[in-house]
Amino acid sequence: MARPRRKSSLGSDIRGDTSAPAVSTMGTTTSQRAASRSRRQVLSKDRRSSRPRVRRFWTWYREVSYRNTWLNPLVVLLLGLAGYAINPTPSNPLHAAIFLSYPQPPDPTSPQPIEIQYGKGLKDISFVLFYTFFFSFTRELLMQRVLRPIAHKCGIVKKAKVARFMEQTYTAIYFGVFGPVGLYVMYRTEVWYFRILGFYERYPHHTHTADFKAYYLLQAAYWSQQAIVLLLQLEKPRKDFKELVLHHVVTLTLIACSYRFHFTYIGIAVFVTHDISDFFLATSKTLNYLDHPWIGPYFGFFILVWVYMRHYINIGIIVSLFREFETVGPWTLDWGRQYYKCRLAQVISISLLGSLQAVNLFWLWFILRIAKRFVMDKEAVDERSEEEDNGNEDDESSTQGDEITPRIEITLTENGNATNGEAKKNQ
Repeated sequence: MARPRRKSSLGSDIRGDTSAPAVSTMGTTTSQRAASRSRRQVLSKDRRSSRPRVRRFWTWYREVSYRNTWLNPLVVLLLGLAGYAINPTPSNPLHAAIFLSYPQPPDPTSPQPIEIQYGKGLKDISFVLFYTFFFSFTRELLMQRVLRPIAHKCGIVKKAKVARFMEQTYTAIYFGVFGPVGLYVMYRTEVWYFRILGFYERYPHHTHTADFKAYYLLQAAYWSQQAIVLLLQLEKPRKDFKELVLHHVVTLTLIACSYRFHFTYIGIAVFVTHDISDFFLATSKTLNYLDHPWIGPYFGFFILVWVYMRHYINIGIIVSLFREFETVGPWTLDWGRQYYKCRLAQVISISLLGSLQAVNLFWLWFILRIAKRFVMDKEAVDERSEEEDNGNEDDESSTQGDEITPRIEITLTENGNATNGEAKKNQ
């Protein structure tokens, strides 16, 4: 039996860049819910319906995919894998979507002199696109089939709280994997533990080892998936929606520019600082939703990690753009040899990382305000959560994939009739 719940322990939801919704946690419009009811009515009609089989199947698929938001990306992935299986060789255009492209001989001057290097090119876009669908599938599947039942077992009953719990727990899982992977990849380069000179000494970094390139492109896919869902969300924007959009736009611009213009060693340092702090941010939010007794000290530790990673180290990186960027390594613009370490690149890099730092400082201010309220007044008002919880409670299905509502299951026989007489509704 679900235990009674009180307000979140911290009194307010912690703001940060882990707040992007998933498709399954986005609000739905009145017209979408009406269309869903209409499809269920059609599927529940008499078995001798004269509707064409293809049309009935399409109605069934639309309803099933509406309630199982992981289905469409899974179909895209399966089609891609099936297309590659027809001709599983590098000559197949789909090879570049599934595997890394542009292998090159080992570079004796690199930190890993005997490993195959990988260059960069347009085929990398297809790799990012394919794994954007992959992250869409895994995120939606884990949320609907694993994390929602866990939320209910933990006594979280409000739809808005369940949605936030799923978002943050998935984010914690992702960064719990990619944080250590990022540290491992960094360990195998000259910039291990944020060595500033390593950013510029061997510039430009035209090639990378397989683990470095895969890590970089998978991060690009993850943030692309987050940005797409964020920009397409149908629900009322959250209070820091503009800052969240700005963060994602700046992040994707940094990823694309650093990769194209060979500043990937700066990029991996920024990735690691944000991944590790995001893990502690997401787990702090999760503990907050669970009213866990450890939330106080854990939240304090998270603040220390956030300040160290997002401000101390990142401000050091920004300072290096004013000093070592020009004085260490080549300082020239040569499009033919792909040397881009020049004044224009310096200004763009400072602008982008400065914008990212400004957003992080904005969020730090809110984090410290929550900490102050938690210490000074444990009855602080939950500003954001109350606003979100008040909505989405009156509709039969305010979020896609919500298992509180019936799930349509229907199979078609040879002559197009429904088996078992009608659509079966399973709670």
